Amino acid sequence: MRVTTDTTEQPPVVPAPAAGDAHSAYATEPAWWTSAVVYQIYPRSFADADGDGVGDLRGIIDHLDHLTALGVDVVWLSPIYRSPQADNGYDISDYQDIDPLFGTMGDFEELLAGLHARGIKLMMDLVVNHTSDEHPWFVESRSGRTDPRRDWYIWRDPRDGREPNNWGSFFSGSAWQLDEATGQYYLHLFDVKQPDLNWENPQVRAAVHAMMRWWLDKGVDGFRMDVINFISKVEGLPDAQPSEGQEFVNAFAMFADGPRMHEFLAEMHREVFAGRPGQFLTVGETPGVRTEQAVLYTDPRRAELDMVFQFEHVSLDQSPTDKFTYAAPAPAAVKASLYRWQEALGETGWNSLYWDNHDQPRAVSRFGDDDPQWWQASAKTLATILHGLRGTPYVYQGEEIGMTNYPFASGADLRDVEVVNYLAGLPSKGVDVESALHGIGKITRDNARTPMQWDDGRYGGFSAVSPWLPANPNTAWLNAAAQVGVAGSVFEHYRALIGLRRSVPVLALGSFAAIEEYAEDAAIWAYTRSLGGARLLVLANAGRDPRTLRVGQDWVGAGLLLGSGVEADRSLASETVELAGWESRIYLFE
Repeated sequence: MRVTTDTTEQPPVVPAPAAGDAHSAYATEPAWWTSAVVYQIYPRSFADADGDGVGDLRGIIDHLDHLTALGVDVVWLSPIYRSPQADNGYDISDYQDIDPLFGTMGDFEELLAGLHARGIKLMMDLVVNHTSDEHPWFVESRSGRTDPRRDWYIWRDPRDGREPNNWGSFFSGSAWQLDEATGQYYLHLFDVKQPDLNWENPQVRAAVHAMMRWWLDKGVDGFRMDVINFISKVEGLPDAQPSEGQEFVNAFAMFADGPRMHEFLAEMHREVFAGRPGQFLTVGETPGVRTEQAVLYTDPRRAELDMVFQFEHVSLDQSPTDKFTYAAPAPAAVKASLYRWQEALGETGWNSLYWDNHDQPRAVSRFGDDDPQWWQASAKTLATILHGLRGTPYVYQGEEIGMTNYPFASGADLRDVEVVNYLAGLPSKGVDVESALHGIGKITRDNARTPMQWDDGRYGGFSAVSPWLPANPNTAWLNAAAQVGVAGSVFEHYRALIGLRRSVPVLALGSFAAIEEYAEDAAIWAYTRSLGGARLLVLANAGRDPRTLRVGQDWVGAGLLLGSGVEADRSLASETVELAGWESRIYLFE
């Protein structure tokens, strides 16, 4: 989503965690996740084992060897909790049960054991800004104004017979829904079936903390926290700045990085993680976060989060007023954004590194070149660029084989509730739905949710029946079976990059510096990493035209760690490097 914030308040520094806290970063050794790579699984699209067209836990279990071959350290599992599936599981009706769509608790426990046996940790998706309207907490809350759980959600009286304020939902329309029975509105920043929890209520926070401890007791290794920086709203819930021509507006400044955010996260750490033995990972999805805020969230001395997801570099192809108005991302702007985040969190804090996930289009189609002639080269070079940076890389399912966007031809092909709601509102604005698909088709979340392409069989080996979203037509040639163990493939390039992060300390921990000569060059990524006496040089040509790069005398003699091309010199013999179109290399000097 395209989001911005004007929040400027800087909260006081939270006291350091107590000595002996296993989760704090006061340890003398670097945190384990600094050299880790995370693999995200979107369960409904990963593998269907029971033949209903929807991916499930047993499908994941059947493909654990794929994760082992890739070499990842952590699996982030998108929501599998019991849910009405209004927003593909991000509307949770029971935090401590598995949705039958995905399997049973026994299946989950088998999956967890299988991952741990392979040395892979499991990070659950924590969705606690909101629940489903079918969660027992909300059912009780809406049962009457005097119910003990009424204040667990955000209820307000009408204002002049209408919504309490002008806040808009991210999924179109008002962020308020009238409950006829009690005469009050409840807040839902997302779908009408996703009411926002009231984090001002200490009972809500205690219930969330207890649920998190329950999962840790089962053996999970951490949480990715969905839109966690939305949980603290501005006191009084005032109107947002009006927007011309819009009845309900983006009220981001009223609830993102709110006044009690750091207090809530510090409390969560104390109540859930502090003093607990084990190695955990906490990742906050923080739309619109600025670098100075990210430093606060991830400063280990504050004991809040290990890292955050920021959205700046994946928002550059969207209009500030309409995220479905598409414009191709400017390569120079994308590079400048990622470089800026590298520098801002270079001394304090930590970056999450990603090109795509379940909410983003496919990286090769968005930032690379999905023309069949350039598809493989650009997929490998995008991987080099990202994994060469300082931070923890994330690989979204299918990214390791270079999956591309789906060729959506009709609005009927789309399932994303955000897009479906948007399209439904276009006729009233005089906009033709089909003509809008050109932009929407490039950036809809459904691009990331088409089935994983395992082989060249019908439905890409994902299922024995027609899947919930159609498989991409290119699965006939773009699939895992055609790449695993095949020299020069996208998969093998990812496998090599992941191995380097563990074996080459400078890649995991080294400081970052851009090579200024190419800082303004839209096609060239050129930067160094340094740690002690070790130096790393990352060069990438993000364009079709061959380029000659000058690297200087200091790099003559550096050894080639990894190249994306078919052939490359094993060491630098001169001050220049010849890169073919969409070629990348990593050199090491020790």
